[in-house]
Amino acid sequence: MPLNPRPVSRRLRPVLAISGLLLSCSAFAQHSPALDRVSLWLGGYDARSDTTLHARDQNDVLNGDLNLEKDLGFKDRDWSPRARLDVLIGDSQGFSFDYYRYNRSSSGALDRAISYDGNTYDAHANVDGRLKFDFGSAAYRWWIGKGNDTFGIGIGAGYYKVRASMRGDATVDGITQAAESSTDADAWAPLLQLGWRHAFNDHWRMYFDASGVKKNGGKLYGHIYNASLGVQWFATEHFGISAEYGINRIRLHQEHDTYRDSLNLKLDGPSVFATFRF
Repeated sequence: MPLNPRPVSRRLRPVLAISGLLLSCSAFAQHSPALDRVSLWLGGYDARSDTTLHARDQNDVLNGDLNLEKDLGFKDRDWSPRARLDVLIGDSQGFSFDYYRYNRSSSGALDRAISYDGNTYDAHANVDGRLKFDFGSAAYRWWIGKGNDTFGIGIGAGYYKVRASMRGDATVDGITQAAESSTDADAWAPLLQLGWRHAFNDHWRMYFDASGVKKNGGKLYGHIYNASLGVQWFATEHFGISAEYGINRIRLHQEHDTYRDSLNLKLDGPSVFATFRF
């Protein structure tokens, strides 16, 4: 017996109507040519650093600065790994992820006595020092404009971790002996981002990003500000090179039982990325 196609057609009408609507929206929807659906950035940050550690106790007996580049001979310029991931959802919203690491170490003789983490390291003492700083962020972004220029704002969270250590000859209660001082702390803080993208053509782009993290209170608190200006060149549809100049200002404080220490880290320099877009 032949089947009656009419009931089947009635059932399919809503599905076909919705599918047609989605297809028509997809056909007319268009995001800015300065944005990609997915872009992965892998590269390095050639950062010039100026790093100062400060410690001060409640009675102001322990109060001093230590500049890692000048006092301990840390490299004032070196490459650091950096990675980013941008994902566009729809045509004007998406996610942005960023990560970089600062890692320095050095061994040398002090030219003056310094105090850190409750220990006083004598002048001319041999000291080994190390500092690691990690920063990562995740943000939800809104983009305004679908032409060659688009402006974005993002909100999210930033994660930062500080690990520092110092080992050498120190005077403790009038006695000189080997001593070691260290700290290892991390924290989350709210993040605000601003961005601008401009597409000159299919191969060339220009961009600007700025972000800020600020945390009041807690064991590890302070602020982190970043800004970068860069250009992109795409050799193919899916691969390109991105180069930028960035400025990072990091000032963090850590509370201890009897004193507070601070990290003041300034990073400036170019970054270069291999950029994959999809």
